[in-house]
Amino acid sequence: MPPTDASTGTGTTAGTTAGTGTGAGPAPHPGEAAEDTLDLRLTEDFVGLLGDDEPVPAETSSAGTGESALLDFPARWGAAGTSAGVFRLVPVRIERDLTLVSRWMNDPAVAAFWELEGPEDVTADHLRAQLRGDGRSVPCLGVLDGVPMSYWELYRADLDPLARHYPARPHDTGIHLLIGGVANRGRGVGTTLLRAVADLVLDHRPHCGRVIAEPDIRNTPSVSAFLTAGFRFSAELDLPEKRAALMIRERALRDLL
Repeated sequence: MPPTDASTGTGTTAGTTAGTGTGAGPAPHPGEAAEDTLDLRLTEDFVGLLGDDEPVPAETSSAGTGESALLDFPARWGAAGTSAGVFRLVPVRIERDLTLVSRWMNDPAVAAFWELEGPEDVTADHLRAQLRGDGRSVPCLGVLDGVPMSYWELYRADLDPLARHYPARPHDTGIHLLIGGVANRGRGVGTTLLRAVADLVLDHRPHCGRVIAEPDIRNTPSVSAFLTAGFRFSAELDLPEKRAALMIRERALRDLL
């Protein structure tokens, strides 16, 4: 089962982070500059990737590239226009993204829920477990107006250990999220992106009827972010690592919530 969570940004105060890898993140700590993502310089390789709208040929697909048949090929989903800017999911490459993702994992607000703080090897092991798997979980960077600013995990909830703890349906798709930079926390960006990613899942996974999340029940800003993004609270779950709020966005109610 993927880890817990960190920062979605619902306009709440410091000290709150999320429980699916999502959650409304804290305001900057005293003396901390809100520039975690502002000083990022994109490599030519990354810029080329963002500008390439051509689908990857099927014969080159493999686990760890976002070319997961179990998740209907997230690498091909393209961009979504949102009120916060143009957003897309870019599957993680360890050689390109490890330092950035590890830095986010070592933010105390994130580490409190994801529990992946430490040297880069800790984050690398977590990423490799997904990238070397069968494609049931795909780690991605969330890129907003060309700037990597969040980390996502899309996973088949019906094939995950989570399915032992709730009445799973075939093709249920789970999401985890953390917002990487403090400049994007606490102003509703997380809520906007949660809705955008849920829409991407429902648009590109025709057999998926529900998007699932399980934030830590203590993380009320995260739960609030999901509710505002069109998810409904379904139940409390006693998971091995936390007590979680089961949040569900249903295809049938997509245009009503």
